Amino acid sequence: MARPIDTAAWRALQSHYEKVKGVELRQLFAEDPRRGETFIAEGAGLYLDFSKNRITAETLGLLVQLAQECGVPERRDAMFRGEKINITEQRAVLHVALRAPKGVQIKVDGRDVVPEVHGVLEKMAGFSDRVRSGEWKGHTGQRIRNVINVGIGGSYLGPEMAYDALRTFTDRSMNFRFVANVDGAAFAEATHDLNAAETLFILSSKTFTTLETMTNAATARRWVVDTLKSDAAIAKHFVAVSTNDAEVRKFGIDTANMFGFWDWVGGRYSMDSAIGLSTMIAIGPQNYRELLAGFRAMDEHFCSAPLAKNLPVLTGLLTVWYNNFFGAQTVGVMPYSDNLRRFPAYLQQLQMESNGKHVDLDGRKVGMQTGPVIWGEPGTDGQHSFYQLIHQGTKLIPCDLIGFCHALSPSKEQHDLLMSNVFAQAEALAFGKTPQELKAEGSPDFQTPFRVCEGNRPTNVILVDRLTPHALGALVALYEHNVFTQGTIWNIDSFDQWGVELGKVLAKRIIPELESQSEPDLRHDSSTNALIKRYRRLRGH
Repeated sequence: MARPIDTAAWRALQSHYEKVKGVELRQLFAEDPRRGETFIAEGAGLYLDFSKNRITAETLGLLVQLAQECGVPERRDAMFRGEKINITEQRAVLHVALRAPKGVQIKVDGRDVVPEVHGVLEKMAGFSDRVRSGEWKGHTGQRIRNVINVGIGGSYLGPEMAYDALRTFTDRSMNFRFVANVDGAAFAEATHDLNAAETLFILSSKTFTTLETMTNAATARRWVVDTLKSDAAIAKHFVAVSTNDAEVRKFGIDTANMFGFWDWVGGRYSMDSAIGLSTMIAIGPQNYRELLAGFRAMDEHFCSAPLAKNLPVLTGLLTVWYNNFFGAQTVGVMPYSDNLRRFPAYLQQLQMESNGKHVDLDGRKVGMQTGPVIWGEPGTDGQHSFYQLIHQGTKLIPCDLIGFCHALSPSKEQHDLLMSNVFAQAEALAFGKTPQELKAEGSPDFQTPFRVCEGNRPTNVILVDRLTPHALGALVALYEHNVFTQGTIWNIDSFDQWGVELGKVLAKRIIPELESQSEPDLRHDSSTNALIKRYRRLRGH
């Protein structure tokens, strides 16, 4: 496939950038009083105002042309058909099948996978109902009141983010906690105030061999057995989300309590698979179905909306515009919702593990900047932290500001205050404050250089009615397909993660060198050798 920089649209965008790079948002809004009503798009219950971006109608047309020339519609359709677009692992990419309704056919190697998906969902629902109702009891006959999800990466970030986001909809009589870090303090903190007799562990590992997850699983197993004085307790206090029957059975878990998924689901795309079991127990099967419906609504929008009005395509193209033409290296994601405080962290993995690639689908150096650094914090916290740099710093940082029209709390006044900040920050970043405006306000002349805000900082504002399960599903799917759009433009494989694997391999080599009672034969570089020796000396080896 042709490299994006070789397309006519890319060359046209380079010429166009030279003409518009100095254009101010003040000027664009002055020239078009209806701009805020024109540069908008809606889908799946989300409203996108992208008018405060440094683009013109011509820019938008050229970006859409780029998407067409780079084959975004064709590659999208290939993904939904179940073709093996993850070329380095020869796998289909079918997280979209996880939310497909019954009756839809999606085939992998000639087999319709949708009935399998719904079989797992029904099994999850039955188990969730038994836990929530108290029918499922622990080894001593006590009701389960604590659920701890043990995973890493997507097996952890998705469930934790979803629980925080939807805690308004959860069963408040139960505790839900999440352990990922192999640092033993993470497990100790998650369990220090819990009764093992009332605690259920969900061990989430596709292979059931993931080092961090299985280390924490072994610690959990010891905690339960030592407390309840019986190996038989494992069967009532552990379930598995995995595909490795043998290892699950070896651990002591009845495989009837194993919830499977498939190799066409990447970890960072798996929160709506069986990885979401803790989410379903927390919010109930019906609310979980609403979550899936939100995902599906955005899937349908992505497949059917014209590119110029397609939310994932637009947001993905705007990322490419700033990343590759303006040289912006980061994207800020600022949800104005305390419940979404883990959403930026979730998106960090989704975007950076997907598009942090240096070669294209043909194995060639990409020759351009790919995945941006994703970061953020909830508003209004961030406004008193890092917004200063966005407003007056020297770096261009495009931002997504996410707001909700209806509060989850009973305080309407506080929510109005919260949302006023969404609109005010977008306005301030776009238009800033000029020396003339400061003078008219009576600002002392000596302060003027320090108080000027240049503006022209781009934002997307995403408005949603209310943070419901449906809305969360639509939001996550928006960013999933945004990532897909970027990756297709850059002609990279957004669905492998070989860089992650390298660190795991090296860690497994170093572990016995740290634990050895005799002096190991170290054959690393001089820095790594010296660090290992110092660690061993301080540990008393």
